[in-house]
Amino acid sequence: MAALATAAQAADCTEALLRELGWQIGTTTSAVPQVHGGAACARADLVAARAAGDLRVQLPEHWDASQRQFFLRTLIDDPATVCAYAFKLGQATRRATTRLQDNAGYRFSALQLGWIGFGLGGSRAQGWEGFRSFGRGYQPAGRNSVALDAFYQGRVRSECGVGRQVAQLATQRELYGDAAFDAEFSAGELSIGTFLTLHDTDSILLGHHAGEFLADGKAVQTAQRGRQAFVGAPGFIEHVFDKTYLDDITNQAENFVIVDVSDAAARALREHGGFAHYDRINRRIWALSRQLPGHSARRFERLLFERDPVLRQALPAAQRPVLAELDALLDDPFYQGFLIYVHPRGIRPVGYHVVRLLDRNPRTPFAFELGLHNLHTTLYRRWIDARLRQCATESTSHSQPEQR
Repeated sequence: MAALATAAQAADCTEALLRELGWQIGTTTSAVPQVHGGAACARADLVAARAAGDLRVQLPEHWDASQRQFFLRTLIDDPATVCAYAFKLGQATRRATTRLQDNAGYRFSALQLGWIGFGLGGSRAQGWEGFRSFGRGYQPAGRNSVALDAFYQGRVRSECGVGRQVAQLATQRELYGDAAFDAEFSAGELSIGTFLTLHDTDSILLGHHAGEFLADGKAVQTAQRGRQAFVGAPGFIEHVFDKTYLDDITNQAENFVIVDVSDAAARALREHGGFAHYDRINRRIWALSRQLPGHSARRFERLLFERDPVLRQALPAAQRPVLAELDALLDDPFYQGFLIYVHPRGIRPVGYHVVRLLDRNPRTPFAFELGLHNLHTTLYRRWIDARLRQCATESTSHSQPEQR
């Protein structure tokens, strides 16, 4: 009887989690389960996915608890379930990056000033302790959520690589909630610092506890899966020509976390097979910009992103066809609807960054790359296991007889 109760409890917890993720679970007189995951990753949100008929499963009505549990556990690994989780991950990413963006005290430091700076009070005062010199490595000194608060509301300085790491960790905080985030991760797993430093730690991003990575630099696989497969993923925009062509070394690259992808941007990426097509467009944008000589602060940002009417009107007639071609290229849905968080620029479309870099490093084009990540592998399974353990603990406590 105890084994039957355990199987029933496990099946109930797994079913409850799948329902929370959006699965509609019913029964069928058929001898085999009927599963329709659909195209959840292509939808704007869970409401749209369910309206389209995605995430539906019917289990044979004669199955017992053990049979239900065995099948429901396999459904956890279904690609459609990972897409359903991506809706939650996207919401967590948007909450995290908005809070980071809204903290005026979180600023940018040039590399020569130290990788991370916690101000006069030092790192301990803001919940972190260093383990590498020159600000190259820190981990939480107490509660994980308190340490992340330093970036949400404290006065901290870092370059954009740490900004990306913090956004990734803050996303996990928003996904778990503070109590579970504090309990589920060790201090070493939340290490921040140089990317090389992380490889020698227990970091869940790039270290010993990262587990299984997706390596999809040019987003070929991700583009085929759909818009939600991008959200939360890290990446970077990097100079194409070597460093001798850089004028502003602090803007040699921009590390980002993907915040949202419009339907039109996702379709464009799928049609063109990922980032490589847009690397070629970036090269064309750069070449055209070289035909628009002139100097002023944020000139291309004002001309091509803000589309300042005064600045555009001042262009010689001979340059206006070049401007028209640039406008057409930058009007592509990818440049307009692929939103990324870059510290300290906040959440903006990727086209803004392409244009901004024309001002900072006009002698080289830039290219896009997805970073290694484990969002849909190791981190997904850890979140699933944590939620199932929590449910089992709550179910057990509720089933205990009241002590008198």
